Amino acid sequence: MAETSIATGGKTAEGALPFGYAPRPGTFDEMTAADGQVRTTWRPLLDAFGAGGLGEHGERFARAERYLRDAGIHHRDYGGSSAARPWPLSSFPVLLAESEWIAIADGLAERADLLEAVMADLYGKNRLVADGILPPLAVAGNPEWLRPLVGIAPRGGHFLHFLAFDLGRDRDGQWRILADRTQAPSAAGFALENRVATTRAVAGLFDRNAVHRLAPFFARFRDALQAGLADGDERVAVLTQGRQNPTYFEQAYLARYLGFTLLEGEDLTVIDGELMVRTIAGPRPVAVLWRRLAGTMADPLELDEGSMTGTPGLVEAVRAGSVTLVNALGSGILETGILAAHYPAIARHLLGRALSLPAARTMWGSGAEAPSSGSCLVGPAFGTLPPFEKNSGYRRGAWAEVADRPDRVAVDDLPLSRAPVLMQGELVARPLTIRAFAARTAEGWTVMPGGFARLADRDEDGALAFRDGGRSADLWIIGSKPVPAVSLLSDRTRQPILRQGGNLPGRAADNLFWLGRYIERAEGALRILRAYHARLAESGRADLPLLGSVTAYLAELDIDTAEAVPKMLVANIDSAVYSAGNIRDRFSPDGWMALTDLQKTVHRFRETVAAGDDAAHAMTILLRKLAGFAGLVHENMYRFMGWRFLTIGRHLERGLHMTLLLAHFTRPDAPEGSDDLILDIGDNVMTHRRHYSVDTSTASVIDLMGLDPYNPRSVLFQLGEITRSVVQLPDSAENRLKLRRDIAALEQDLAGCEPGSLDWRRFKRLEQELETFSDALALAYLT
Repeated sequence: MAETSIATGGKTAEGALPFGYAPRPGTFDEMTAADGQVRTTWRPLLDAFGAGGLGEHGERFARAERYLRDAGIHHRDYGGSSAARPWPLSSFPVLLAESEWIAIADGLAERADLLEAVMADLYGKNRLVADGILPPLAVAGNPEWLRPLVGIAPRGGHFLHFLAFDLGRDRDGQWRILADRTQAPSAAGFALENRVATTRAVAGLFDRNAVHRLAPFFARFRDALQAGLADGDERVAVLTQGRQNPTYFEQAYLARYLGFTLLEGEDLTVIDGELMVRTIAGPRPVAVLWRRLAGTMADPLELDEGSMTGTPGLVEAVRAGSVTLVNALGSGILETGILAAHYPAIARHLLGRALSLPAARTMWGSGAEAPSSGSCLVGPAFGTLPPFEKNSGYRRGAWAEVADRPDRVAVDDLPLSRAPVLMQGELVARPLTIRAFAARTAEGWTVMPGGFARLADRDEDGALAFRDGGRSADLWIIGSKPVPAVSLLSDRTRQPILRQGGNLPGRAADNLFWLGRYIERAEGALRILRAYHARLAESGRADLPLLGSVTAYLAELDIDTAEAVPKMLVANIDSAVYSAGNIRDRFSPDGWMALTDLQKTVHRFRETVAAGDDAAHAMTILLRKLAGFAGLVHENMYRFMGWRFLTIGRHLERGLHMTLLLAHFTRPDAPEGSDDLILDIGDNVMTHRRHYSVDTSTASVIDLMGLDPYNPRSVLFQLGEITRSVVQLPDSAENRLKLRRDIAALEQDLAGCEPGSLDWRRFKRLEQELETFSDALALAYLT
């Protein structure tokens, strides 16, 4: 290479490769040409990196990794451990020239049109089988061919709307299709996050290298989906399997990024052939559903009766033409290896020519060419799976039976190209595949100018799945001229759309309600545990009457004071995180970061904290972290229906907490110090001193902690806040008026009491009345 300073701590000799990089002989290298020179596309990036050496480059990407951790970006393995794993971002992007990408995009658009034609035939006239292009068993014996969908013309005229393609480059530099992703393509959201993280590390380089932006692709796709909405009440939604899906985070991220509603199967219902979402204001129509679960699981009535994640009647809604599915049910058949093996023959039959972008070569039987001949697809080597199943690919040498036939299909081992990866302080060459995305718009297929790159940890051809290690990288398409800065999050040309607050799905409202309850339940436990351990540290005796009374009180809540950080406290915080995780599309990154930080801290404390002063200090730290989360929610969350249910949950739980405390510690036989304990737990010691001219007494404590409408810790204050929130809930619930009357009656009844007229029995009844109200609220809005 000519004059360059790409090196660690100095200039590299002319012709030397950067950072001691060594391409693998016999394979195509993305960064280095056959003559050993760095490709023109890569030189500006490497020059910039080389100025400070690999050490500075590593520090840059440490910032990107910190962003990914803070944002909670992770992945889970299919069929493996359900534990979240850190997102494996490569510290080098993968670069391709715009001219090369245009050819790839044209080939992908051509293939997308072919897949659409095949889909239309398989669920229409089925001429491919009739004309002998496809064997009948490849369709009729394929469990991904959904017979109830045959003959149903899709609303809008198209079966396919969003596709992904896995590609790899062979030793000659030819890009080849490794897999078609038509069922529920994933990783587009991860491509976005890779871009965000990478630009944080190398923001200036991104602009100077004229890298094409991803936002316009998503904007055109979003506009295409919204173009078919009939009125402001219809909506576009993303259908997720839920938290158990390994790509749930990505689904939630895309829904939030595009402004779509994230739904699960239970959120939907079909009424008179129309697909509706259950909201707190009643059923609302869904016109476009971007599904991210297998088609066979989408409708337990007409497809897989064992599905627990689908929506009964969804096929009926498709048949009635009330909803557009992205992609159509039954499109999983296009991914199966046996069908893909015939795509070359199908292309010649339908197009009269071969596809311009070839696919990985397959074999049929024991080494014979497939009957369709030519290049065709089975998939990347991710593991041995039957080709009739969702095709994740095949390992080298692994044969997969085609239904009950003796014929078998396998993919030739593709010597993938190599790209640079920074590993343990060295720049090394590793195998590369990329996932590209295509979206249907009014003008036809548009291909994302970038994508999701995947690199192996080991320098060998074969599996490139995260379960076996490996990492992802941002894919940069380098333009020939400056690229305008575009962001989907700040489009000043779009007209605002008024969002209706009553459109909150009942499941989302339920999770917000319980998030509020779990957070407040954890805070109540923290406060009483801190008071307990502070007194234990002062006296050194757990057998004191007051501490014994606290132990008995907490035992009723399944909290064991013998544990410095009780497992029930940890469970409450875990439950709060779980509830928040179910509504990731509605949860701010800062709020999520604060909540997960609280969770990590409490788990660490459970293993390290001792009883007494150590535990009291730990509870103070946890309270501060919890207050930080509550402050973020209070200051940043939009004050509409989601906020109302979160608020009701918090105030209901806080009211129950104080009601239970007053019921237990104001009994006539309560031990000495109980009144002061209540004030300490409620953080009202100084307030009591300022407001009352007498020493602490049961009457003054009841007045301040039970009846003071201005005290944010009092029971009456909680009832007032709940009443004000319930009044603003939608009017559609049948028993909404009774809800309002009941909570208002509780507030008025308590407000009319005098401290001397209240005793522990009345507080016990109030506890039961609050729980009854909670059940009625759930029945009205959350089921």
